[in-house]
Amino acid sequence: MSLADKVLAVNNDLPIRTDAPVHSGKVRSVYWLTEADSRRLIEEKGYDVAPDSPLAIMVISDRISAFECVWHGEGGMNGVPGKGAALNAISNHWFKLFKEQGLADSHILDIPHPFVWIVQKAKPVMIEAICRQYITGSMWRSYDKGEREFCGIQIADDLQKDSKLPELLITPSTKGILKGIPGVPEQDDVNITRQNIDDNVEAFNFKGKDDIDLYEKLLREGFDVISAELEKLDQIFVDTKFEFGYVADKDGQEKLIYMDEVGTPDSSRIWDGPSYRDGKVVENSKEEFRQLLLNHFPDPDILLNKDRMDERSALARDNALPEAILMQVSETYRGIAEKITGEKIELSANPKAEIIEILRNDYGLIDA
Repeated sequence: MSLADKVLAVNNDLPIRTDAPVHSGKVRSVYWLTEADSRRLIEEKGYDVAPDSPLAIMVISDRISAFECVWHGEGGMNGVPGKGAALNAISNHWFKLFKEQGLADSHILDIPHPFVWIVQKAKPVMIEAICRQYITGSMWRSYDKGEREFCGIQIADDLQKDSKLPELLITPSTKGILKGIPGVPEQDDVNITRQNIDDNVEAFNFKGKDDIDLYEKLLREGFDVISAELEKLDQIFVDTKFEFGYVADKDGQEKLIYMDEVGTPDSSRIWDGPSYRDGKVVENSKEEFRQLLLNHFPDPDILLNKDRMDERSALARDNALPEAILMQVSETYRGIAEKITGEKIELSANPKAEIIEILRNDYGLIDA
């Protein structure tokens, strides 16, 4: 069996019973269950949600995106072996820890397979919340050009690249295109200030001003929990993205939860501690893949320049990456997942067949 067979690249073609279109993102596909199946599972499995809550099956893939493109490799390897299982394992670990430590729940109700979550429908808060503990990446590039105010927060003049910030910085941006918010352009992923959020509570889908304080508390506490655990492994939690939403429990009480993924190499930067102390940044995150791409192609400006998007798309479409690049990324993802969870990430021989069997036999969601 080839490595390509162990990669789950296409995840939107599973025969899961649904009467809604499958929503397929860069990495995950979401199958909304029928109302009858949602109700049946809530009752059979005893999930702590309202009886009429819509449920979905969320299936992760091994696809890898960077610079707004999805990349593929030689020999039909349309993803990174072990990446999907590694991402889910890391998220599962942090979500569980958040719950145990009394922070907040997540949208995940059940984990039938390493690639699969059963989730309840959440009403998302329209913010991508970025927490930064070090100055690097896009923030450093802006700082280096003279910018000193980020999301309404003034920062010092004497910072060095990749150095630790005096305090944790929260730099939120919009999730999706929001209309009618004074001073906020109508485009995706625009930086916003805490004042923007306070002045437009409903536009960002918050229930009230108290929940803005709660959201910030959950951001800081979530970041601190992951940072402290990574520190025990001599890894540095550099920055990350959090997403939040509202769900109802079985009594109909609405609560703010963590959603999407959390503390993963896709949504965070994680640096190796010993290397950092030696003055070298070694990435245990997707940033490594970005750097490999920049070094692989003769004209890295195509990847960095938004005005060259057509060329970039063609580059991703027409160039199969060497297997060695994808395997290096596989080792990074699996390595950090195994460090965090203390468990080995096994490469499934045929993930799609396994998922179909489990969802048919144990959950009754695939017709025989």
